[in-house]
Amino acid sequence: MATPEVTGYEASDKHLRKELSFLGLFFLSMGGIIGSGWLFAVLGADSIAGPAVVLSWIIGGILVLLVALNYAEVAGMLPRSGAIVRYPHLTHGSYAGFLLAWAYFMTAVTVPTIEAEAVITYASSYIHGLTTSATVGSSPVTVLTWPGIGLAASLTAILFVLNYFGIKLMGRLNTIITWWKFIIPVLTFILLFFTFRASNFTAYGGFAPLGISPIFLAIPTSGIVFAYLGFRQALDYGGEARNPQRDVPLATILSVVAGAILYTLLQLAFTGSLKWSAAGVTPGNWAKLAASSWGKAPFALDLQASGMALLVAFAVLLYIDAFVSPSGTGLVYIGTASRTIYGIAVDNYLPAIFRRVNPRWGIPVAALVAALILSWVFLLPLPSWYLLVGFISSGTVLTYIMGGVSLIVFRRTARELHRPFHLRGALILAPLGFLAAAFIVYWSGTSTLNYVVTAVFIGLPLYAWFYAPYHMGVNRVGSTIAGILMLAAVIVTAVLGPLSTHTIGFGIYFILLLVEVGLFTLYMWLASAPEKRHDILAAIWFIVFVLGIYLLSYLGPFSTDTHPLTQSLSWLKSFGWDELVVAVFGLLMFYWAVASGYKTQEIQAIIEASQTQVPTSPTGTGQPSPGSASAA
Repeated sequence: MATPEVTGYEASDKHLRKELSFLGLFFLSMGGIIGSGWLFAVLGADSIAGPAVVLSWIIGGILVLLVALNYAEVAGMLPRSGAIVRYPHLTHGSYAGFLLAWAYFMTAVTVPTIEAEAVITYASSYIHGLTTSATVGSSPVTVLTWPGIGLAASLTAILFVLNYFGIKLMGRLNTIITWWKFIIPVLTFILLFFTFRASNFTAYGGFAPLGISPIFLAIPTSGIVFAYLGFRQALDYGGEARNPQRDVPLATILSVVAGAILYTLLQLAFTGSLKWSAAGVTPGNWAKLAASSWGKAPFALDLQASGMALLVAFAVLLYIDAFVSPSGTGLVYIGTASRTIYGIAVDNYLPAIFRRVNPRWGIPVAALVAALILSWVFLLPLPSWYLLVGFISSGTVLTYIMGGVSLIVFRRTARELHRPFHLRGALILAPLGFLAAAFIVYWSGTSTLNYVVTAVFIGLPLYAWFYAPYHMGVNRVGSTIAGILMLAAVIVTAVLGPLSTHTIGFGIYFILLLVEVGLFTLYMWLASAPEKRHDILAAIWFIVFVLGIYLLSYLGPFSTDTHPLTQSLSWLKSFGWDELVVAVFGLLMFYWAVASGYKTQEIQAIIEASQTQVPTSPTGTGQPSPGSASAA
């Protein structure tokens, strides 16, 4: 029999409004995919890999599709708002569930911020004083000034208001906006093909002038993966769909396919129509494009440089779209961020107020307010699209490794649940989806993973303070002290290591981080009630995966470190060999993760509930829908 706590896991979902049709879900995902990524990523991608970056979009699309396919079956079986942060809790318990939810949370709440930054950055090409140049590391970056930050904060507030009045209004607005967002990019690549120069793909060093590795480096760091991440919207709004078992998987898969086709054609058109002199860059100097005058408005300036009246006139629409597309995506994502906070609260990692749903509007209001405030918090230290895009992409994809893992674990632990979409070949596609996410994280490079890994483990004190004393049987005083010590240790070593002074080298930093996380985890296992310790053990694989992929990235070709250790393993820096090592490591982690999954109390309660309820048809007649499980 389920405990009251377990029963409450699902109770709040009943207050959500079931308003979204298939088209609404599809446009939510497409609204997430077509945002600031299409406005900025093509230039950043060209600067990393040259014309070969067209392959990056295709490879990236295939990898994300592999991830999405695994989630499609799970989402059809368990459509839930805040889905991605809730599945790990159902398959591996609280410790892994918290770590993955925290990682996803840290990236989801920053997307409204980056979309607002995109709007203001584009506007700065005709409104002076909104941006300035700053040097981050050794690269010049466009950042917002204080007036620009103020406008970006105001924009996120407007998006908050639109979300506040319910999913039905937000869904209708997003559908209208997404039609615009789809039509404008399509017209853009059609018009740019009138100025296409095949020589841009053959001259200046050929098709891959910067080598093979940059083709893969561009996938997570230039905005390519960031552009595809919107597919998750149909998953996160699954609890608000009219017919989620049918529509959520279909909307998820089709959005990735449509996005991949659109972005590949946009990249082809932009690279082929690139005018070096107008950009102020020496022909063939691909690496300098990101710091060129075109950085603020790539497509609009490209069209204006054509000199063709039609293209110059169309560029005006792009300046309008530079407000509509990112704002539309921000509208979707501030709702997604609120559902993420809601999902974390349903898992009991945050106070109950964040899972309360407003009875009038059918939305989690406290979670929505928190999403707005956090978008402002991230806006201040990271006031630049280019500063946020790599972190968001890598941190989000890190959580997507759970797609294939959850699929296989649920087939073992929740066979009784109805699956309207059954993924054929899952025994092959599930590990491939895991590897797809693992490779994207690996290709991010050490400089990006420094921030991602720190962000993942800096959340562990929250587990000690808000969850362990109430649900794991850990002594409150001891848990509080352990959280304080962990927070101090992670911050100090990160500052002394890769994030600031570099007082200690990577090797010492990595060992210290390993010891800190290891001791904290050991304490949680020892201090937890005996019947709860399996939650800690079920998360060990994820900790090993994060630290392992971080170390491999440091040793591989995506690190610029010249330490003797990395030089002695120079074979790992040869493209192909390092991928083989990552593939072997990834497969070991996948099967360890699957073996660690178990039938949690929460999934058992869901199974019991499904066996005592008569599912209703999408028409609301009260009769079982075709193919649904019969009532027990």
